[in-house]
Amino acid sequence: MKHATLRQLKVFETVARLSSYSRAAEELHLTQPAVSTQIRKLESHAGLPLFEQLGKKIFLTAAGQELLHHCHLIIQQFEEAEAAMTHFKGVSGGRLNVAVISAGDYFLPSLLVEFARRHEGVEINLSVHNRGDLLTQLGDNLTDLAVMVRPPDDADTLAEPFAPHPYLIVAPREHPLEPERGIALSRLVREPFIVREPGSDTRHSMADALGRHHAHVNVALEVKSTETIKQAVIAGMGVAFLSGHTVSRELRDGSLVALDVQGFPLMLHWYLVQRRHKRLPPVAQAFREFLLREGSALVERVVPVGGLPSKPRARAAKPPSRRVPSSPRATRPRSRV
Repeated sequence: MKHATLRQLKVFETVARLSSYSRAAEELHLTQPAVSTQIRKLESHAGLPLFEQLGKKIFLTAAGQELLHHCHLIIQQFEEAEAAMTHFKGVSGGRLNVAVISAGDYFLPSLLVEFARRHEGVEINLSVHNRGDLLTQLGDNLTDLAVMVRPPDDADTLAEPFAPHPYLIVAPREHPLEPERGIALSRLVREPFIVREPGSDTRHSMADALGRHHAHVNVALEVKSTETIKQAVIAGMGVAFLSGHTVSRELRDGSLVALDVQGFPLMLHWYLVQRRHKRLPPVAQAFREFLLREGSALVERVVPVGGLPSKPRARAAKPPSRRVPSSPRATRPRSRV
């Protein structure tokens, strides 16, 4: 193994994590033959097969599972070394690693652009995941910060709210329930619902919002894409429980309407989450302070939620803040025009 390279280990870790050469190639921006070549070279260095194919699926061999364990430790050591060097660079020239659930990609890129405009030379690495994969990113130390709605309630993470997050029941225009006010949940769940997949932040929030009525939801279609859900609702296939930030444009142009349902809009919050004992590099610390200071106003500016019923049924409550100890503020470099 003494001739193995970090590049080969990173390719191996990606293939193992995704259980797919093609998906690994897409994530790494390589061709599939290039990924296969790196794996063959690593297997040659190891002197053992690392993957086996059963049918159309690939699986780690026993040797591959053992190597993956050491691979995570090696990659983590390199990332910690990189983070240590980043501390000497300060914010300018640093690399920001941030991950977000899919509903957040409607506003987070705009906030990152604004942050980068103020800090010349910042390199940004943004990835979008469902909740389960996002927690894996945090647990495996693959991201500095995560943006989500339902932070994990464990001792290893710290979460801070930075912006309100409304959830709505949306329907196509001229839906029979649109004129009604104070629609009961028992009536609502009889409508066909287009829903996100189990395990997603949206599905968890929907279960909490509907309570005992969730067991009686009439699921017409279950999909992983918020965009597909919106188009299905616009086409008249049913109603949906969605983040108000993901339907901002459709509410404004009238292609979707927000139904006046008891308990809605459901007001939750966007959270910034990090590992409790992770030492944030200056660029990540600066982005954290930027979101806590200006995130709420910027999110509302980027994705204003209009088209709500005239008398909302719920208001945002101030969430408990699990504060992260502040590190010394980095000197802000000259802004780029």
